[in-house]
Amino acid sequence: MTITYTGEVATCRGFGCFLKLLLRWRGSIYKLVWLDLLAFLSFYYLLNMVYRFALNPHQKEIFEAVVQYCYSYSDLIPLSFVLGFYVSIVMTRWWNQYTSIPWPDPIAVFVSAHVHGQDERGRVMRRTVMRYVCLCLTMVLTNISPRVKKRFPNLNNLKVGGLLNENEQEIIESMNKGFPRHSKHWLPIVWATSIITRARKEGRIRDDFAVKTIIDELNKFRGQCGLLISYDTISVPLVYTQVVTLAVYSYFLCSVMGQQWTEGKQLANSTYVNKIDLYFPFFTTLQFFFYMGWLKVAESLINPFGEDDDDFEVNWMVDRNLQVSYLIVDEMHHEHPELIKDQYWDEVFPNELPYTAASERFREEHPEPSTAKIEVSETAAMPTTLSHVRIDDMVGNAEPKSTVQTVNYKFPDNMQEEEVRIKVL
Repeated sequence: MTITYTGEVATCRGFGCFLKLLLRWRGSIYKLVWLDLLAFLSFYYLLNMVYRFALNPHQKEIFEAVVQYCYSYSDLIPLSFVLGFYVSIVMTRWWNQYTSIPWPDPIAVFVSAHVHGQDERGRVMRRTVMRYVCLCLTMVLTNISPRVKKRFPNLNNLKVGGLLNENEQEIIESMNKGFPRHSKHWLPIVWATSIITRARKEGRIRDDFAVKTIIDELNKFRGQCGLLISYDTISVPLVYTQVVTLAVYSYFLCSVMGQQWTEGKQLANSTYVNKIDLYFPFFTTLQFFFYMGWLKVAESLINPFGEDDDDFEVNWMVDRNLQVSYLIVDEMHHEHPELIKDQYWDEVFPNELPYTAASERFREEHPEPSTAKIEVSETAAMPTTLSHVRIDDMVGNAEPKSTVQTVNYKFPDNMQEEEVRIKVL
């Protein structure tokens, strides 16, 4: 389930708004990194103990040379650039996957508004259409989410959950036998469009435009379900993921040697000799924490339909979609509160809505444009010259000539012959 903390940072006051979030464990970076950090420090101290207690002076010189070499050339790995760009791609992909999840609410509103009938037949049509819509999304989620797959491992579980009837299960199973290679998530949408067409023939939908609107929404829903499957089958190119993983782990393999404390070690790009005996690699640990944490963020978010702490609540979506769909098309079908006058009926609209005592200090003034306080005097506001263009100047000095022609028009026998004078410019 996605870990939310927006309520705790709604108002930023005092010292360190985000500091109160650092003590969380679930969904935290500590939970992702601690095993890798433990392995890194264990390897670091193993080499450190070997250098301090197991090597003779000649071996120590070789060890110090290797340390200096790793320390000098570890910066050649472009870790920040490669890792930062990769995480940016993964974050964009993560949010796009969430916005691609279809919701049945628009279809339910259209079905409730256009499929009429308070009898059992009309109710069955509306509920069945929405059940098919929810079934389509659930079948897609079973293909891409381990959580939903464990909840509905086969069609029989969908039948037990009420998303599928026995006759519908038989149809899908027969199609799976005949065409086993492709997902059948689109089949319930086809059934739903057939029900909408039948409702139009029975007169339960009063115009063709309403039919087109509902079918367009069903097609849009099916398209978004297909997009989710595309995200599942088309991943970030493996070579890019391998490059990033190799860059991070190779960097810290160099660091576990290059950051060792040795006697007479010189700092990079400096002649200063480090004389401080480092019993704990503090800054190296911070560096490992940040870079490895960045990689773990990408690993956690690259598939948001998994079982990590910050993955999407897909099982909640399955329950919510069916409940809301039935509520809209059945319980609330053609129902609304009694129409009565609102409290601002006589004054047309309120000057402002009331504030409580707790919200009085948050009273806000009407926003002004940026030039509202700029004043220009009447003299400065007058144009410097009055410019005008005469029509005569545009067409020249020649006076337009008019000619008068006489046209004799023969009217019908029951009318008198009249002379029509036409002035032609």
